[in-house]
Amino acid sequence: MERVNNNNSPNFKRSACAIANMLEILGDKWTLLVIRDLYFGKTKYSELQDSPEKIPSNILAQRLKCLLSQKIIQKQHYQTRPVRYDYSLTQKGLDLTDVMQAMLVWGNKYIAGTYSQEQVSAQRDCIQRAKRDIKNR
Repeated sequence: MERVNNNNSPNFKRSACAIANMLEILGDKWTLLVIRDLYFGKTKYSELQDSPEKIPSNILAQRLKCLLSQKIIQKQHYQTRPVRYDYSLTQKGLDLTDVMQAMLVWGNKYIAGTYSQEQVSAQRDCIQRAKRDIKNR
């Protein structure tokens, strides 16, 4: 695995521990859910806000700004009035797939009643099919 270091003199908040530094970026209760939804194919602010967890608008805006600054997501302008963007994962964001998968496996094993891997895959496939159908109209 190649290590990507874009900063020659890192300024860590707590330590040089990779887990501690990941938690600085991803450690709140909302950020990984935003990444999950982008992975599932949601692209619009309103779609992200409409998730079952009901992230408050001000927090969603903050999390998107943080993820953009960390280059985990990117945005593309699609409407001028009012200004609106499509959001998507960058390669850096897609590289979190294994982390999300490990969390899913752990949650299924130790938290009764959570969605199975099959249910999650089916939900993702359904969302992506619906988006393709809408685009093809």
